Formats: sequence, structure tokens, C-alpha cells
Amino acid sequence: MSKDQPDSEGIETIAPENRNVPTDVAPDTAAEAGSIDISFSPGLSAFLKSGNISIGFTSYQTGRLYLIGHGPDGKLALHEAVYPQAMGVTGDASRIYLGTLTQIVRMENVLAPGQTANQVHDKVYVPRNLQTTGNVDIHEIGIQDNGRILFVNTRFNCLCEPSLTHSFRPVWKPDFISEIIAEDRCHLNGLAMVDGRPKYVSAVARSDRANGWRDHRHDGGLIIDVESQAIIADRLSMPHSPRVHDGRVWLLNSGSGELGWLDRADNSFVPLAFCPGFLRGLAFHGEFAFVTLSKPRHGHFEGLALDDRLKETGSDAWCGFQILSQADGTVKEWLRLEGAITELFDICVLPGVRNPITLGPNSVEIRDFLTVEPPAG
Repeated sequence: MSKDQPDSEGIETIAPENRNVPTDVAPDTAAEAGSIDISFSPGLSAFLKSGNISIGFTSYQTGRLYLIGHGPDGKLALHEAVYPQAMGVTGDASRIYLGTLTQIVRMENVLAPGQTANQVHDKVYVPRNLQTTGNVDIHEIGIQDNGRILFVNTRFNCLCEPSLTHSFRPVWKPDFISEIIAEDRCHLNGLAMVDGRPKYVSAVARSDRANGWRDHRHDGGLIIDVESQAIIADRLSMPHSPRVHDGRVWLLNSGSGELGWLDRADNSFVPLAFCPGFLRGLAFHGEFAFVTLSKPRHGHFEGLALDDRLKETGSDAWCGFQILSQADGTVKEWLRLEGAITELFDICVLPGVRNPITLGPNSVEIRDFLTVEPPAG
């Protein structure tokens, strides 16, 4: 890899203070063009360095995949790439998978160990496969033990695999959904994988009619066991992002702005922490939980218990992410976004990654960013 390879779109290294980042968002793929103000905790860069991690998170509203790492100068490094309606994201040091408006994107890191780009970036994730699904409202993504992609198809109320010839191949649906049809009936949204297999999903309501979930946002939320079809938890408020970690089933009770887990005795929800925003996107690393927050969307996320909690705590809803202690729910580090962006969706931790970048599929740089796989032997 040449060390003088041009930077990708949107690279900026930022110090722990407010910075104004211009955006060039197309109206048909993101929010109205404007600027984004970024603020973050002074210890965030050092936290990433000490954990030898980077963070990826998405905004479908602005159509961006964001990568956060730390540069050799000790400052926080922010990179963004344009992906229409960027949603579910998962990845590691070798690969990132991303769900977008009409495609599932597989990005590969093209740098070998010890190589760098521009002398500072240890990972360059390049989109190598873009599989078209059409607009099925892709939410979260999991990777199965056989290597196949599994994704939450919210528009069709099911879990799916990509198909070589069709938009998708359904592999599971809740038993209360009577047919595979393009009607968002229960708002299936979250997926917990265990040992490469789907274990739990979240849904906003037990509904079998188009948009029926909207009438049950306050207390209709479910966590469903994929294998048994058992509803293991109910009366939740717009739950998202179930995860199995350290022997617990974690989730975001988004309608009340809470991170918590299910009690083993009766599967009741045990809140750990209140976060000032509508929560979607949950990841774990070590003793910390990583959560994305959004401002309540007019007409969809308003009128929930979250509104009352914000008033009680004297908090303004905000957009960004928080890193919380699993022990007591205290906030260790945070990043906040203001301006043209008000909603995020998913977050992932990239272990062993210092300062990553990615090339957007329509970026100027990707045309001439050429790499050659070494011949066998």
C-alpha cells in the first residue's frame, strides 16, 4: 500500500472540543444539507487507545457510516462515508457489514498487519460486495456460524438471508405473523446472536395487521425466543437491540430511554441506566456498554414515557453515543452531535483497530484505489 495514497472522503482529526463539520448530504439520501457540531468527553480518545478499539455507528437520517478512532497525535479521529439510509452495522478488524436503503454492503480491510495508509490509518475498509435487496427496511445484521448473513427484514416482519436471485430468502418469522408480505405489522427490529445462531429478536407489538404496532408503542413490546417462538418478555416500550452478554439478556427499552436486562426469575425488565434520548444500537466490550441515542422523532417517538423522564431529570434529548459501566450504569465517555443530524441507529466496536477509514462506494477515491491480492504461494 502506497503511503501517499489520498485520503478518503470526510477525514478529519478532532480535539476534545466543539468542532463544526460541514456535510454535503444529497436531499434524497439524507437530511437537509447543513452542518454538524461535535462535542465529546475529553477522555474518549484515551479510552479508545487504552482498550485498543475503534467505534462504528450509523445514521440513516443523514446516510452516513461514521468511524471513530484515535490518531498518533492523541486526538480523536473521525471518518464518515456516504451510504444511503445506513442502518445495522457489525464488524471486526477484518470486515464490516452494513445494511443500507437497498443493499447489504460487505467491506474488507485491505491492509496487511503492519501496513498503514497515509502513515496513520491501520485499517482501510473497502466495499467489495454490495448485494441488492431493494427497500425492505433492513434493521440489524448478524453473521451466522456458516458465514452467511442474517438480517432483520422489518418491512416483511421476518429474519432473512440474502438470495442470489431474489430480494431475500425468509428463514424465520414470529408465529403470530400470518404471511410474508410487505406490511410492517409488528416492527421487528433487533437481533441477538449467540454462537453464530439467532437467539432473540425484539418487536414493538404482537400485531398481524399493517402498522398495527403503532397503536402499542407504550407497552406492547416483545422479546421473542427464535428457536421456541416463546415470548420471553412483554409489556416493554418499543424495545430494540437485544444482546446476550455475560450471562444476561440485555436490551434497550427505547420508549423509556433505559438500558437494562431481563431478570432470570421472571424475565421482567431490570433498568440499569436512563439515557437522555431514544435508544437504538447496543454493543459491549469488556466492562462497558455502548449505546446510541437519538432525539425523539415528531409523531413517532413522542408521547412516550421517555418524554416524562426527560422532564423529571431536567434533560434535553440528544443525539450521539454513551459508553456506560455495566456495573452501575455511570457514563464513562460520550460523544454528542448537534445540527443537521438528530437520529442514529446502530453501533459496533472494532477490537484491535486504531484509526480506521472506509471508502464510500460513490466516492471519488474508490475509482483509483486499487489493490492486488498476492499470488498463491
